[in-house]
Amino acid sequence: MKLADKVRYLREVEGSLRGLDRAMTQQELLRAIESETGEKLSQSYLSQIESGARPHLTNTTRQLLAKFFRVHPGYLVDDPEGYHAELLSDARTLEDKLDLWLVSGAERFRRDPELRRALLAVARHEDSRKCLFLLESILETPSLAERLLHLLRPGVAKAELPRVSKPHVQDRAAAVPQRKAAVRLR
Repeated sequence: MKLADKVRYLREVEGSLRGLDRAMTQQELLRAIESETGEKLSQSYLSQIESGARPHLTNTTRQLLAKFFRVHPGYLVDDPEGYHAELLSDARTLEDKLDLWLVSGAERFRRDPELRRALLAVARHEDSRKCLFLLESILETPSLAERLLHLLRPGVAKAELPRVSKPHVQDRAAAVPQRKAAVRLR
C-alpha cells in the first residue's frame, strides 16, 4: 500500500471512529490535529501527500501523523512491492482488504444513507467475513430475510422497493452442463 492510500484510509477510519459516518475532510483533520496536538500541518502539504505528489514525509510530519492516528511511525511509508506483514495471517490480510472494500463501497453509496450505514457497520465489525457468511445463510433460508427485515427494520420492510429479477448463480451454473450436453448431441 502506498503512503497516499494509507493517509486517505486513516482519514476515512478517523471519520468513522468520530461518529461522522464519513471520511473526515482534510480541513477537519487539520483542525483536529491542531486542537489535539497543538501542532500545525498545512492543507497543501496534506493534499500533496494524499495525491502522491509527495511520496515521503519529513520525520516531524511522520511523528505528528503517527501520534494523531495512533499508529507506528513505520506504518507511514510505502510498502515494498509484494509486502505482507508476517505477523498477520492470510485471513487477517483478507479481512483488512474486505474492510477497505466495504468502506470504499460505503463512500460510493453515500447518497443512500441506510445502505452506507449498513456497509460501514459490517466493516467496523470485528469479523466482517463472519457477517457476510451470516448474510449468505439468511438469504438461503426461505423467507427469513423478509421476516427479519419486517421484525428488525419495519420502516424498510414497509417501503415498496422495486424488485429486479436476478437469475440465481446456481441457475446459471446449472445451465452450463445443459449447454455442453446440447453441443455434444449435435
